Amino acid sequence: MTETFEVAARAISSFRIGSSQTRFGPLEFVGGLEMTASNRNFGALSSVRFLQPGTRFIGVADTGFWFSGSLEYDEESRPAGIADFAMTQMIDAEGQFTGHKWTTDAEALAVRGSQATVGFERVHRIAVFALEENAEPGPLLGERDFLVPPHELRSNRGFETLAFAPEDGPLAGALVAVTEHSIDKAGNIFAAVLDGPQKGVFTVARSSDFYITDGAFLPDGDLLLLERRFSMAAGVAMRLRRIEAESIRPGAVADGPVLLEADMAYQIDNMEALDVWQRQDGATMVSLMSDDNHSILQRNLYLEFRMSEE
Repeated sequence: MTETFEVAARAISSFRIGSSQTRFGPLEFVGGLEMTASNRNFGALSSVRFLQPGTRFIGVADTGFWFSGSLEYDEESRPAGIADFAMTQMIDAEGQFTGHKWTTDAEALAVRGSQATVGFERVHRIAVFALEENAEPGPLLGERDFLVPPHELRSNRGFETLAFAPEDGPLAGALVAVTEHSIDKAGNIFAAVLDGPQKGVFTVARSSDFYITDGAFLPDGDLLLLERRFSMAAGVAMRLRRIEAESIRPGAVADGPVLLEADMAYQIDNMEALDVWQRQDGATMVSLMSDDNHSILQRNLYLEFRMSEE
């Protein structure tokens, strides 16, 4: 059953609290939203993908729900609101709801055509669901082999990133999966190219106690990863790391530069969701969402940046 309800949105005009700064390395802050709703299921937003660039989106919550809606903008092309927001419980192949947290901890999402591929933690799996008319989430179609040895996947540190590479890039449109913090003996993070000419397991270099929470490919084939760090002393932090396309291959340790790092001096929270899209003027845009864990101490945020290649 789908529930449609209003999401109130308060505009965020500055990324760094109390500052008018807009440029942060190669990223320019466009604007953001703090989102609230009275519906008890709202929140826990884990991954998001745009069905139409910068407007219509679909995502998964780690409580076993799909969410969808559309972004609205003001006259200066800054995020201004959320319209047509809806949440739908995930269903299995028989059309039955599966409401147990242990089996519906959805953390990653990739969309291609009429199918949505979802990564789950705890009961580790990568499942394919139908997207029906108007991209309405449908039943489970089946599961995919995730290549990473199951015994290497940590209970609550499984697949957090699923992303389709560009068709014209070195990975030829392959689906790539990256775990949050399932590490090998060298301390690097398990990942895999699930099909195509570079099919196989690789790892991502881990550094500075950051955990991976989502990712999406840039137009040139590099992989942009969203990462999060939390400590009781310092609070939450986030960063964006650009993983070079050439380093994504079987047996390799993939790595790349940090583009942005932010702590509690910035408008961030538990940043969990990321997508990359192209604006009508050709600009490469980066969108982030946070997961409030259904806690009154946390917020559901939407943040939008323009990426510069200068």
